[in-house]
Amino acid sequence: MEHLAQKTDQQTDEPQAEASVKYADFWVRALASMVDTIMLAVIITLPLTLIYGAEEYSTGEKLFLGFWDIFLGYIVPVLLTIWFWMRFLATPGKMLFGVQVVDAETLSALTVKQSIIRYVGYLPAALVIFIGLLWIAFDRRKQGWHDKLAGSVAIRKAKTN
Repeated sequence: MEHLAQKTDQQTDEPQAEASVKYADFWVRALASMVDTIMLAVIITLPLTLIYGAEEYSTGEKLFLGFWDIFLGYIVPVLLTIWFWMRFLATPGKMLFGVQVVDAETLSALTVKQSIIRYVGYLPAALVIFIGLLWIAFDRRKQGWHDKLAGSVAIRKAKTN
């Protein structure tokens, strides 16, 4: 009986806690992602152009140009994104729009495991006409497939007066 009463108390607390959370909607997340993409492109394009030359880098004839192309173009973005999620709860684009990426249950920082799963989860979310990302627009908690896989949510940061 005590267990049942405890469960009932937990159930009544959840809607109140969830009511105070404002989930970040599709459009603000899309804009934040665009900002992040542009920033990364600018940061990565300059050194790669200097390393490989403007002509070689811009033609796109080769899938990979070499070590620095793979390192700066693929590994650095993954590491930076995960570091930003764990350190600041957001990438620069999300910070600009007051969005934080947090654990769906505790609303605290993501773990390394959650961050990696979330990042890798972008692949299935984007594979078929981006349906896993468009899912954000229709989901009750505004979670994309990558969020569901990692157990994360993107919330609007509470404003301080």
